[in-house]
Amino acid sequence: MKTYLDCIPCFVRQALDAARLVTDEEALRERVLRDVLRAASEMDMHQSPPAMGQRIHRLIRKLTGQSDPYREIKQRHNRLALELYPQLCARVRGSADRMEAALRLAIAGNVIDMGVDARLDEACVSTVSAEALSAALDGDVRAFAAALSRARQIFYLADNAGEIVFDRLLLEQMPVEKVTVAVRGSPVINDATFADAQAAGIPGLVEVIDNGSDAPGTILDDCSIEFRRRFDQADLVIAKGQGNYETLNDLEKDIFFVLKAKCPVIARDLGCNVGSLILRRSRHAPVAAFETKETEDADSAVL
Repeated sequence: MKTYLDCIPCFVRQALDAARLVTDEEALRERVLRDVLRAASEMDMHQSPPAMGQRIHRLIRKLTGQSDPYREIKQRHNRLALELYPQLCARVRGSADRMEAALRLAIAGNVIDMGVDARLDEACVSTVSAEALSAALDGDVRAFAAALSRARQIFYLADNAGEIVFDRLLLEQMPVEKVTVAVRGSPVINDATFADAQAAGIPGLVEVIDNGSDAPGTILDDCSIEFRRRFDQADLVIAKGQGNYETLNDLEKDIFFVLKAKCPVIARDLGCNVGSLILRRSRHAPVAAFETKETEDADSAVL
């Protein structure tokens, strides 16, 4: 997805939020903001928003000397999500459709996104989680479950710290022997790294690798050779969050995008309302990927 003009104010807000996290020095905050404005004025609008986000947050880390400005926030969100985890598990177990309940809660966890809202509070996370079980879901859960069942290798691209605990709920409903989870290679905004996956208990459930990149999305050319090999080998990719959607939505690959549409630009691109729970299969998936089990059974009956 290309960068739109409406993305520019968001870049500036992100930069100011990050600068305020790491320094009280007004002159340094101003320098960060001026450098980001200069970078934004020179950016290639045909690139995805995470490409610019990567450049901005590299600038911020360099200017402030802080390798991970969001570290304390990520740890707090991990603790919050882990505190909620037992009751979220109970909700999944008590549901008539555990896969759908876990999917809805995984999408609810996508609200934990400092790139969109640095003022997110704990009450909001709890409220969104409760509402997600009954809110309208834009997607086909049966097709998702069927794709999981047919897939030989599933690659799950995580998004944010805290959110990755919610992802665990969904992973526990999947054929874990087929699944590999990928996180960011190094800190950027509040995106999940290997340390966050460990905090969430993910390595005890499935294999976890990092993508070798510090972009707040999945820019394949910037990822490690090992990550790209795993990505190419997977016959089904599950991509969490807006950043992964922005970087992968034009790819010819069977991908399910799982996210909460949190900004007007994304909502417009998806053709939905802001706040919608999204389970959207890539429009560029191979035609064969859309065959249902019923179609396959019908074909067998004819033969």
